[in-house]
Amino acid sequence: MGALDEGPLDLEFENGVRLGSIDLGFEKEPETIAIEDAVRVLLHGLGEDVNREGLKKTPFRVAKALREGTKGYRQKVKEIVQGALFPEAGLDNGVGHAGGAGGLVIVRDLDLFSYCESCMLPFQVKCHVGYVPSGQRVVGLSKLSRVADVFAKRLQEPQRLADEVCSALHHGINPAGVAVIFQCFHIHFPNLESVFLDSNNQSWVKVLVRSGSGVFENDNAEAWIDFLNLLQFRGINVEKARRRDSSDQFWCPSQSFSGEKTTSNNEPANPGMDAAVASILRSLGEDPLREELLGTPCRFLKWLMNFQNSKLEMKLNGFVCGRMDLLKPNGEVTRSEKQIHSELNLSFWSQCEHHLLPFHGVVHVGYFCSEGFNPIGKSLLQSIVHFYGFKLQVQERLTRQIAETVSPLLGGDVMVVVEANHTCMISRGIEKFGSSTATIAALGRFSTDPAARAKFLQSIPSTFTT
Repeated sequence: MGALDEGPLDLEFENGVRLGSIDLGFEKEPETIAIEDAVRVLLHGLGEDVNREGLKKTPFRVAKALREGTKGYRQKVKEIVQGALFPEAGLDNGVGHAGGAGGLVIVRDLDLFSYCESCMLPFQVKCHVGYVPSGQRVVGLSKLSRVADVFAKRLQEPQRLADEVCSALHHGINPAGVAVIFQCFHIHFPNLESVFLDSNNQSWVKVLVRSGSGVFENDNAEAWIDFLNLLQFRGINVEKARRRDSSDQFWCPSQSFSGEKTTSNNEPANPGMDAAVASILRSLGEDPLREELLGTPCRFLKWLMNFQNSKLEMKLNGFVCGRMDLLKPNGEVTRSEKQIHSELNLSFWSQCEHHLLPFHGVVHVGYFCSEGFNPIGKSLLQSIVHFYGFKLQVQERLTRQIAETVSPLLGGDVMVVVEANHTCMISRGIEKFGSSTATIAALGRFSTDPAARAKFLQSIPSTFTT
């Protein structure tokens, strides 16, 4: 049967059969139901209608994503490693060192994701792991990735994640030593109150951590030299990789932007929503009273409430109306005399309404105007972008709303391109790291003039980085 035969596929969609690792009874499990109930509380707290199209299935989608993303709590490393140890002659305890028989084995550039224990947002991990064999046995290389993934699929902090992976591999393989380096990337926490005035916010917070055992236990050990060189000659810069301790600055932006760690002494702004987040933690197999999680509900809600369905329309409309006198052309000009102008790389943050996961990126706006026309200010365009971004959204709608709002301000001939990274593309079953999404809305002349669209698209920077 061909891959594109529609009969069985149509039947799967009709019957609601889900592909992937989730069991068919998953939706009836009490943990799933508890998370769904908690998500409905959160949606109500945001001022949303849980029965509107786009949100009806959000509670289940969120529950599925969270339980898939924390399945490491239900997995055992011992079962993964013990079935993949293979005999290899010559790997005696005394010769398993860098440069000798049975030297270093390293697997580079493993893409993982984990959930930050401080704010419950996903973060990306580029993992490099190696070991020096001993005892005349080696481990299947794929198991290095699988063990790392078990611990990543939990609520984590980078250094603890590296230490747990290192320790598990050392005890499971019994090698001469294990080395782990993680490059971790956490989405920045924009401040809704100030972002309208200052758009120069970094999109990612980055940290390098490492952990070692055996011959790698000492950070200055010779074994590290070979490990680091095998990364650096492939263009991986790990000069700043080191062990982080409790005296280091908090890595999660939810803590570092305020300069202080949130404690349990903080009164929750919304006790019902706070209790809902605590319920989610319990349903995932965590203890909300664990010291590192005491402030997590508060920090997660601080992020989530950025996307509250409020009445900011009044503020935006007043701002736009106050600028209309600056947008009038000086005299009549013909359509052919107008030239394409653009504002590029307007940053935005948003929250996917399907999974309650962040997506962020840049917006490019193209429009026609003449030399005698006073173009709209970049600050106003950035405010419009933020206004529509800080909502529960989908990228297609965001693109259309921005285009329809700026169109009357820019003479009607407008093209908007939105480029975004979606957390849901990495922190769910698909796990497509490095992917990005682009959407287009064209109005007026841009909708009928392919040459104009091509000219504007060619002006967009070739490298999309956020």
